[in-house]
Order: sequence, then structure tokens, then C-alpha cells
Amino acid sequence: MSLYCAVGSIDTDLSAEELKSLLAESLAKLGERNSVLAVPPDQSREHSRAGLLTRYAWEYYGDRLKAVLPALGTHTPMRPDQIAHMFCGVPAELFRAHDWRTDIETVGEVPAEFIQEQSEGKLNYSWPAQVNKLISRGGFDLILSIGQVVPHEVIGMANYTKNILIGTGGREGINRSHYLAAVYGMERIMGHAENPVRNVLNYASDHFLRHLPIVYVQTVVGRKSEGGLAVRGLFIGDDIECFLRAAELSLKVNFELVDEPIRKAVVFLDPSEFHSTWIGNKAVYRTRMALADGAELIILAPGVKEFGEDKGIDKMIRKYGYRGTQATLEAVNANADLGSDLSAAAHLIHGSSEGRFKITWCPAHLSKEEVESVGYIYGDLNAMLKRYDPARLKHGYNQVDGEEIFFVSNPGLGLWAHRSRL
Repeated sequence: MSLYCAVGSIDTDLSAEELKSLLAESLAKLGERNSVLAVPPDQSREHSRAGLLTRYAWEYYGDRLKAVLPALGTHTPMRPDQIAHMFCGVPAELFRAHDWRTDIETVGEVPAEFIQEQSEGKLNYSWPAQVNKLISRGGFDLILSIGQVVPHEVIGMANYTKNILIGTGGREGINRSHYLAAVYGMERIMGHAENPVRNVLNYASDHFLRHLPIVYVQTVVGRKSEGGLAVRGLFIGDDIECFLRAAELSLKVNFELVDEPIRKAVVFLDPSEFHSTWIGNKAVYRTRMALADGAELIILAPGVKEFGEDKGIDKMIRKYGYRGTQATLEAVNANADLGSDLSAAAHLIHGSSEGRFKITWCPAHLSKEEVESVGYIYGDLNAMLKRYDPARLKHGYNQVDGEEIFFVSNPGLGLWAHRSRL
């Protein structure tokens, strides 16, 4: 097991050329590789710099890079224009679209006894370790898993084994892992590198993926004080040390404690990145531990046009709505469709305020009736953008017409909390 690169600090600002050089130095340490698969995230993680790193890997290996498999999970396959934008220059014919329902193979099973232990006795099912067949049967002599380590609502800290086992995973694996997170408690998981869901994925990786030549390329990305983003770290390796080092830095870079619980938060969702509440509810996940009881969360969503990235999950969200943990658990027990789609159930729990604060969604392409039907308050986007102009607000506290609001320009880049919620 090896750590090929561990560069970073809270003040580091790695340039594109430095990223290219560090990646090349690390790949050279691997020796000759003739059949390479790259597994980056999709456009919803564009800020990870994974698109740039994938391009650099292609430039390094040339025609030895045989395929690029975006780790979609349940997301919609990337459009040609999204691929061209994020992976500028990488040949379009190299890209494969992951289908979480049909493209997978179960390579092993985490026993029910382990899940029961990790869930504190709440769940009693086994967990299938599922990956895209291109990974398990592709015959590659190098699989580059590329992405960003950042606080995450399901896995605590994103990336490492999640990119393969969830990003290229199958229906049951995704469903059961997400439900484990929801049942255990999202607020007990977020920001923790070690937690029940991570333990399950690491068990699967240690037992069923060790024979695969997976190398993890992981960034840590944060905001600059003067605006814009900086790559604070790059960590490349083939075992957990690579992830733990990145996670340690990410907590310093991406985790923000607020002095007092926030009474009103305004979150902007970049239209090039957020198209659904499925992804856009990061605005809820990442700020909920900072919000006061009775607070209001306003979500400005000029690109959101649907609830679920997947048509089946979109239907589930429309049918059951964001009604809180108890209502969702009851719906799971009473309805076969939701009971067999546990990732949708988990998402419904994660996206609810549990009645503790108000959530006002302001989407450009969903109607008032649609938004209110799933349990949210509707806000008119144009009116809200006029009042809370993202171009004029700075990250953090702002005064708007005598009212104090906390502004988040991209919820995917951090985690906010007040000490009382930790």
C-alpha cells in the first residue's frame, strides 16, 4: 500500500500546472500501465477539479487511457456539452454512461450481522457490494478514482471507496447505504471520516476489491478570502491513508462553525451544477446544523427543473414528499414502492427540516403547486433574486434592508454548524 502524493494545507493554492506536475510525478511512480480507466465525478462536482485532472491523466497516458466512466450514482448521464465543458479536450468517444440498474455486478456481500452492529440494531439486512462491470471485468491495469474530499450527508466525508461502490454502484447497494445513513442520523455522520456507512464501504473494499488496481486521486477545495476557489490539497494513493489525510485537511478547509445559530440563510445554486432538488438539497443538508429553531432557509435555484435526477425517484418524491423521518419510515413500511427504493426514502428524510425550520424553495422551472405538494414553501425566484442578489452578497453574514442574513454561494463546498448541534 502506497501514498504517492500528500501535498496541502489551509493556505495552499495549487495552480493548474502544479496539479499537472504532481499528478505526473505520482503516475510515474506506478510504473508502466497500458490499459487505464478513469472514474471521475459528473458535473455536479465540477469544482472538484476532477475534470482537469482527468484531462491531465489522458495527456499523460494518451491512447493507453481506454475509457472514462463518470461516477454518476443515480444521477442523469452527462450530456455531450457537459462532458465537453468539464473534461475540455478529452475525446468524447472515451466516455461511458453508468446505469445503476443494469450495468452492475455484485462482487460480494457484507453480512447482515455487520450492518446490524453498525446501525446499532436498527437494521438487519446484508449489503451487496456492487460495481460497474467495466470496473470488475474490464481488465484494466489501472483504475484512477478521481474526486474531491468534502463533508457529505451520507458518507460523512465524500470520496475514497464511495466513488467506486456508490458512484458506480447498483440499486440495492445505493439504496441500503443511504438508508443506513438516514436511520443512523445524518447529523451524527456529516464531517466524520469514520462512521457506519464508511465502515460498510471499507469492509466491502477490503474484502472484495483488493485485487483491483485502484488508485485514488483526491482534491481538497476551499474558498479564497478574496473570492473564488483554491485547491488546498492533492492526495494520491491506493489505501485509506490517502483518504484520511485529505479528510483531515478538508475539515480545516470546508467546515465552518458559526458563533450564533443562523436565523435566516440564503443559499444560491449554480444553474450549471444544480438541476434537481435531489442534488440541490445540499442547501438543506449542509446548513441544517447551523440553523436556529424557527429559522428560514431560502434556496435560490435558477437551474432546478425536477425533483429527482432519476425518473423513478422523481416520481417517489412527488408522491411522498419531504415530510420528516417518522412519516417517511411509516411510508416505507406501508408502501412497497418506497420500501423497495430506500435511497429515495433516505433522501426524503435528509431533505426535511423535521419541522424545526422553514425551507423556502425558489426554482425557475417548478411551479408553486409542485413545490408546495412535496412539503416546501414556494418563493418567487425573480423577486428573491432582486432582494438577495448573489452578485452583491458576500459569503457569510450580510445586511439586506436592515435584515441580517447568512449567504452561501455554493453548499457543495462546505459544512456549517453551531456548537450546540455538534
